[in-house]
Amino acid sequence: MITSILLAAEAAAGLAKFGAGLGAGIAAIGAGLGIGRIGGNAMDAIARQPEAAGTIRTNMILTAAFVEGVALFAVVVCALCVFL
Repeated sequence: MITSILLAAEAAAGLAKFGAGLGAGIAAIGAGLGIGRIGGNAMDAIARQPEAAGTIRTNMILTAAFVEGVALFAVVVCALCVFL
């Protein structure tokens, strides 16, 4: 009986590690897609209004940094789920 409980707990831990790895991968893919869209839309905006290029570029970099920060936070949380 105790061995079956231990085996079930071990299987749940393996499943949790798989879920954490999957979550880290999804966070990284989502950040890449988000930053790509930010860059593409910023280039479209600069093409439409070249005189606002400085402001658009500043806002693009700031927004990309926020997206990257959220993705890094998600990957760290997933890593903590794996190792703790």
